[in-house]
Amino acid sequence: MGSKFLITIMLAFLIVLPIIAQQSVNDTIPKYSYQTLPEFWSQLNDIFNDPNFSNAEWGVAIQSLVTGEYFYKRNEDKLLMPASNLKLFTTAAGLILLGSNYKFSTNIYMNGKFDGPLLSGDLVIQGRGDPTISGRFYNDDMYKVFDDWADSLKNMGIDEISGNIIGDDNQFDDVGLGTGWSWDYESDWFAAPTSAISFNDNCVNLSVFVNKQNHQPEISIEPLTKYIIILNKVSAVPNDSITNINVYRDIGTNVVTVYGTIKENSDTIKTFVTVNNPTQFAMVVLKDVLRRKGIVIDGYPIDVNDMSQPLDYSKMKKLFTQYSPPLSEIVKVINKNSQNLFAEQLLKTIGLETKNIGTASKGIESEEKIFREMGINTEGMSIVDGSGLSRLDLCTPRQIIDLLSYMYKSKYFIPFYNSLPIAGIDGSLGTRMQNTKAQGNVRAKTGFLEGVRSLSGYAFTGDHEPVVFSIIVNNFNVPVKLAENIQDLVCLRLANFRRK
Repeated sequence: MGSKFLITIMLAFLIVLPIIAQQSVNDTIPKYSYQTLPEFWSQLNDIFNDPNFSNAEWGVAIQSLVTGEYFYKRNEDKLLMPASNLKLFTTAAGLILLGSNYKFSTNIYMNGKFDGPLLSGDLVIQGRGDPTISGRFYNDDMYKVFDDWADSLKNMGIDEISGNIIGDDNQFDDVGLGTGWSWDYESDWFAAPTSAISFNDNCVNLSVFVNKQNHQPEISIEPLTKYIIILNKVSAVPNDSITNINVYRDIGTNVVTVYGTIKENSDTIKTFVTVNNPTQFAMVVLKDVLRRKGIVIDGYPIDVNDMSQPLDYSKMKKLFTQYSPPLSEIVKVINKNSQNLFAEQLLKTIGLETKNIGTASKGIESEEKIFREMGINTEGMSIVDGSGLSRLDLCTPRQIIDLLSYMYKSKYFIPFYNSLPIAGIDGSLGTRMQNTKAQGNVRAKTGFLEGVRSLSGYAFTGDHEPVVFSIIVNNFNVPVKLAENIQDLVCLRLANFRRK
């Protein structure tokens, strides 16, 4: 084990060394690598023949967007797990099928009548998949949208609702988790369940800290709600120990156990946990907000599935509609931050808008049709979710660069390109390739699952020639940083490459 560890460390330094060396280069004297394409190809062969990945599988395709020449190919038609590179397909399809100006909508209805300041009946929230009802677009104020709804009701003269607050999530199916997702993901924020009504990414924010008075660990939650039951199993430990906080929600419940250790002088540890039944969670919080705003609620917050009779919208009055930011802004969250819930909500919304059925399978049907129209050979491709969290998702590097090439010529290229992380600048590439010629040059989507690391996107060579690339590795068992270093080194070589 010792010798393998040494080899791994040495390799890491050998890979990173050119990047470190590049950082010290005087930017006023650019130095490029003048090569022919065969020379470049040979150089990349040496990189990908790294012995640490001898039992792994690299799939690579790099192609000029000007001439169509391949700078490099390796297992370009082999099906591999793309991880979050699958979001490239989801966001591209969303932009093409829905349009960059598409806005998610949530309709607020009155099922009853006005009786002075009393709404005699129920308030009905009809969700259509909006993932943005959170603080993400509102300066971290998670209550902003619900506060606005309360203000709208008060402006209508309503200060009491005699009935229930009903959340109607029937525009989507009730399958919250994706096909092939690991069972132990259920508590994790990155596997939050989908719902036609979504609030705060369908998660509760947890803050774990040590009370300075009694030196005992405490936990605060936001939103502050009785919908979640917290079991505090955290122990305070001496400062020479370690902080290690874990969260687990019992399957099918909202009983959350927080366990582990926290150092006595530790700063507050912030983490998240998913909720069971996001619709009812949202209605519980909405009721609390309405009450805080001075509106009396006589009934209960309920999920439409708990009603004995179906809703009849023909007998209701629409009070107002909430619209999300445009899709051009939402795809930035999906790709730059690799936000899984947003991707899954988008996939089901594609199904809802194109097939009138908000399911993943209908969304995938519409996606695959548009991919074939793009000229992508979808043979063998397996898409089962929108985020790439499933290990059943399979595609080839060639399919990815064909998608990227199509989007380069599409009228939706600008919002698509702007959604991608920028090397050394932001998103999931914010700390990679810094202070090199790849910084600000490479825009690409990252992907990660256990044993999977992917990077696909756009770059410009030293000749300002635009290229598309996809670099995927599967089935490795060395530190993920080594896979990232190889991907970064290839991007750096592309940015430095000039034709002889």
